[in-house]
Amino acid sequence: MAAKKRIKTKYAGVFYLEGTSAQGKPEKIYYIRYRKNGKMVEEKAGRQYQDDMTPARASSIRGQRIDGEQQTNQEKREAELADKSKPTISRLWEEYKEAKSDIKGMVTDKNRFENHIKSLLGTKTPDEIAPLDIDRVLRSKGLRNKAPATKRNTLELLRRIINFGIKRNRCNPLKFKIELPTVDNEKTEELTTEQLTRLLEILETAEDQQVANIMKLALFTGMRRGEIFKLEHRDLNFETGFITLRDPKGGKDQKIPMNSTAREILESQEKVGGSPYVFPGRSGKRRVCVKKAVNKIKEEAGIQKDFRALHGLRHVYASMLASSGQVDMYVLQKLMTHKSPKMTQRYAHLRDDALKNAAGQLDDILRKQKVAEAELENKVVNIHGDR
Repeated sequence: MAAKKRIKTKYAGVFYLEGTSAQGKPEKIYYIRYRKNGKMVEEKAGRQYQDDMTPARASSIRGQRIDGEQQTNQEKREAELADKSKPTISRLWEEYKEAKSDIKGMVTDKNRFENHIKSLLGTKTPDEIAPLDIDRVLRSKGLRNKAPATKRNTLELLRRIINFGIKRNRCNPLKFKIELPTVDNEKTEELTTEQLTRLLEILETAEDQQVANIMKLALFTGMRRGEIFKLEHRDLNFETGFITLRDPKGGKDQKIPMNSTAREILESQEKVGGSPYVFPGRSGKRRVCVKKAVNKIKEEAGIQKDFRALHGLRHVYASMLASSGQVDMYVLQKLMTHKSPKMTQRYAHLRDDALKNAAGQLDDILRKQKVAEAELENKVVNIHGDR
């Protein structure tokens, strides 16, 4: 194929070739020639219609590139290539997300990144991040009023992303250490006997019985919120009396026993359409929130606003078992599906109190026995005295 003829213009170093537009019409394609750093450069300036290019505009572009006011096309391509490989936090996140797509909690991590990290740190590289940037993240509108655990998890995600980049030789480490907020993981939420009694009364007549049953199940099984939402009918074995928890927080699938109350609750849950879930949300899909209905129930039962209903009822379940003195810490750990016994130790003092009370009952028995013996001795003395 013969090369297209170059057609000169009245402007020095500007010529064009005859081409065809996207609409199939004849179109001029303008080029410029100039020397830069002793090297001849020839490159495209633009198309007549597509880029609204004219000989005069092409000549102006030529002058700017000779003077160094504008990058050459080659320099632009190299800059774009370098920018694409620049290890910004957003780019590292995309690489991390692709590499870890199958890990548990990725959806939560994605939300944390989009809501709390991207806008403030997304365009920065780890080298460009300063301690003040971390403070801005913590004071941001979306995070400043969040619980310490949420703040900690957000910064921990940022640290994970950067560590991922370091291991891949994509970036340098931060120039400082990210201090994670302290979280009180030992907090247990409690209800008084009166509050619990009132709550159970309200649950019996609650307008939303499905949410009421969700709260009951948390109280009588200690299941986590997410485990209840994910619970499917196939996970219930009424013959063996066990509930299967699939992909729980602790990792591997677990089985927990259903007591008579839990069985009654689960047997009352009829299948909704073709939904596999025991407590389905809209359109039979997995439920994601019960906040509105739960808050209404809490208010009617006179329970404090900061009581995290489903999480709190799980703690109440564990506290009642520990307080009974009849369940050891190993069994309680299995019932709560705690991965580590350390998590279960928060309830150890309740069991200790129960054991102390049980031991104290021996004192009462011995005291009563001594009283009985003294009374018997007095009767014997009186009998002899009467004689």
